[in-house]
Formats: sequence, C-alpha cells, structure tokens
Amino acid sequence: MTGVSLEWPTRDLLSHRASTSPDARAVVAVEGRDSDPRTEWTYAEFDRCVDRVVSELEGAIAQSSGSGSFEPENRLGVLMDTRVAFAAVYFAAMRRGVAVVPLNVRETVAELESKVSRTEPDAIVCESATESLALEVADCSVVSVDESEREAVPSIRSALEAERGADAASRASGRGDGKVTPVPLERDRTHLIMFTSGTSGEPKGVCLTVGNLVASATASAFRLGVDPADRWLCCLPMYHMGGLAPVVRSVLYGTTVVIQREFSPDTTARVIDEYGITGVSLVPTMCKRLLEDDWGPSDSLRFVLLGGAPATDDLLERCREAGVPVHPTYGMTETASQIATATPEETAEYEGTVGRPLVTTDVSIVDDEGTPVTAGEAGELVVSGPTVTPGYLESAHTEGAFSERGLHTGDVGYRDDGGRLWVLNRRSDRIVTGGENVDPGEVVDALRAHPSVDDAAVVGVEDEVWGERVSALVVPAAGTDEFDVHAVLDHCVDRLAGFKRPKTVAVVESLPRTPSGTIDRTAVRKRLLADGIDVTDRS
Repeated sequence: MTGVSLEWPTRDLLSHRASTSPDARAVVAVEGRDSDPRTEWTYAEFDRCVDRVVSELEGAIAQSSGSGSFEPENRLGVLMDTRVAFAAVYFAAMRRGVAVVPLNVRETVAELESKVSRTEPDAIVCESATESLALEVADCSVVSVDESEREAVPSIRSALEAERGADAASRASGRGDGKVTPVPLERDRTHLIMFTSGTSGEPKGVCLTVGNLVASATASAFRLGVDPADRWLCCLPMYHMGGLAPVVRSVLYGTTVVIQREFSPDTTARVIDEYGITGVSLVPTMCKRLLEDDWGPSDSLRFVLLGGAPATDDLLERCREAGVPVHPTYGMTETASQIATATPEETAEYEGTVGRPLVTTDVSIVDDEGTPVTAGEAGELVVSGPTVTPGYLESAHTEGAFSERGLHTGDVGYRDDGGRLWVLNRRSDRIVTGGENVDPGEVVDALRAHPSVDDAAVVGVEDEVWGERVSALVVPAAGTDEFDVHAVLDHCVDRLAGFKRPKTVAVVESLPRTPSGTIDRTAVRKRLLADGIDVTDRS
C-alpha cells in the first residue's frame, strides 16, 4: 500500500504529490506506432506544465471574453479526447478550484448543446479535431490546446509544448509568469460534473467532489493493491470515469499513468508488453477484441479492471484460459467508479459475481417498498458511503434517487451469504407483458446458453394486446453458417416460461453500445422496430 495518502490534502492532488515525489515518473504518453515512441514527465515537470496551463488559460479566457473566468465557482467544459493535454487541463482546473465538465467528443451537436446549456460553463477547452464543434455548441469562451486557425479562438499550445516531445531541459525551464498558488482544496465542493450514459432516458449530470474521488481511489487501492512501480494504462475516453479515474488515482498513489490516445487491439497489446503495464481499465468489448487477436498478458500485468458493462461468463472463462488477471467490477458515475470488484479467484469459484463491495462502501438490497431482502433474493441495490455523489445537477433527480439508506442505483441484483454481489439488470429494464414481470437478464442468459449465440440484448417493445412483448437482438457466434432462430427459441423452452420467451427477434453483427460499453437500449429498440421478425408465427 506504499504511496496511498489517507490524510486530506490542503491543496490540489498534483501539487501535493509533486512536493513529496518530485522525481518519480508521473505521466508517459503513447502517441502511436509510427511516432516518437514515448514522452515522459516527472511529477515536478508535470506540475510545472500545469502551472503554465493555468496562467495561459487565464490569459486566453480573458482575451476571448474580456474578463477572466478561471476562479473558484466557475465551470470549465473540456471537449477533448484522451491525451496528456486533457490531464493537464483537468489538474489546472483543480488547482484553481474550478469545476470540470467533461464533454463527449462523439456526441451530436444537439446532445452537446443540451449538456452545455444545463451546465453553463464559463469556457470550453477543445482541440483542433473538436474546435468547430465547440464553437457550434458554446455560448462562452472557447480555447484550444492546439494552434488555432481562427483568430477568435486563443490557443494555449505553448503551455503544452512538452506534449509535443520537447526534451527534459525545455520542460524544466520556466513556468509562464511564475508558480500558481493553489486554492485550498475543499472536500465537499463540486469538482466534476459527469453525465451518465443515458441508456434508459436523458443523461443525468452527476456532481462529484474531490472527496468522492479520493475515497474511491483509496477503496480501490485496498482491493487491487498498489505497488510503487505500478503503471496504469489509460486507453478509455477520459470524458468517462473509466478513463479519468486512473489519472486521478495514479497521482494520489504517486505511481505512473500511461496514456494511449485510442485503443486498438494490436497497439494496446504491444503497449502493455513494451511499457511494463501493471494495470489497465477496459470494457468487455475491448478485452474480447484483445483475446480474439490471441493476446497473452505480460508477466508485469497485475490486474485488468473490467467495467462499463457486464462481462459474460464465456469472456471470463477465456480470460482464465489466457492467464488474464481480470477483475470484473460493478460501478457507476454516481460513485466515482467502483462499487464492488471481484478477484480472478472469485470469478472462477462464483460464476457471475462482481465481488464484494469495496471498503467504506455499503450496499443494501431492498424490495419495491424499500425493505431489505434476505440473501439470495433479488431487489434493488442501494449504495451509501463516501464515494457516493452528493446529488445530481437537477434537484428533482436528486430527490427521486436518495432515501435514508442511500443512493437507489436502479439496478436489480442479489447477494449471497458471503456478501458477494450479482447484478442482474436495470430496474427500469423490467418488461411487463400481460401483467407478468420479465427480467431481461434471465432471457439474455438463456439465449447466450445456446452454442450458436455469441451475445444478446433483450427489451420490451410496445404491444397492443400484451402491453409489451419480449424482444431480442441476437449476435450469432463466430463461424455460424446459417443462424436458426427457431432452434435457439426451442432451446429456451426448458429454461423460460412461455411469457418470457422472445416474440420478436432481429439478428445483427454486433450490439449497439454507448461509448462507455453499456448496451444502448434505445438503439436496440429502434433496430427491433425496424428489422425485427415476429417469431410466434412459424408457418
């Protein structure tokens, strides 16, 4: 556990770490196979880089708006993909006490406009690839981390020259107009506003504090362990918690974060091996693609934190066979990442479990009246503890989500006598057909049990007679020449009651997912309405 700080820091996490471990390696940037192989920063160097970013951001915002808007209580939108510059801007905002609003670079103008109007940032930081998009959605100052062709968009490129491969001497020289004095770090101040995936409705803005992030990092360290030589690979989008958490945690631990701009099976496998990666955060589809490329982990790899979506039993079995130290995790944006995480040994012995809750995290399982249920009985998961958000951007969402037991996750699951958790599905995903409740997770499990089915998603589609009809989007297993839908449904006869069996089916090459890896249920429903076949008529 060396390097984990349990005392509350009086200044931003990077400043604190730079004063205690100035010569330790902080950040390694992976640009790509054909570019400079790596660019590195010690904590002292990265700390100076962030000082310069603060100074130049203040100047750029003042130039753009006529007044500085980089003070505590302000909000800073960040419309950037995964890169070291994102981390530098993030810690610059923390240094000034500014709340960060990460924005998804893959969303449409309409989606981004909604989030910008709801959060009202005082400025948006973009990059060259997202500059046009930022200008289209912003009603505030726009600043680019790259050199801009537009006179109206000031650039802070000179503050980030180290990212372009400057040598150690130039990185160590100067820090703009001098060292920035960090504002006092307040545990309960809103520091981050992140949006949920919105798979079952409009994305909710989650307000997170530095206290939430520190508690999450500490709890994760007690489950995964920390070694001073750790190198955590970040290849998930940093505008999601799965991508940002390794950056924040590595600074708190005093270890190294390796940032890869974009995941690809061959490059990521090479990076894990060549850079001596000890931990990596992935979503199941990424892990599956690595295994399909015959990836075998290097000796340095201690853990693969697998989250964002449920991992299938087949995927976990393949990980065990390949020697991948996979830790399936259940978490939420509202809890700053992990709630429960299983060890490889647990996944082998207790099929489907996401493990026990992390230290300081309490999970209750309650029925529809809010009464706790017994072990083995399914109910809604309610979470409490220091990682849990103080609330949502809109107070109405907050009021509807909390009770005296904590945050109602909307997820249905159960625990065993040993305290291990299983997560079945979203409460809102429940299908009501002819007055009967159907758990879509149960239907998915039955479909996946057929050898010709690789994956499936199950939703309710409106039905004039039954209210909803159980409907399934199915992905055939690799090597399946002719997919026989009715053979799959016959296979379900002994596993599912008649009202639970799919009535509408569509066959697809892959399931639609959000950028965080969860099933996009709205897209699933649209696909079924467009291409679904009524399988009740077998004439």
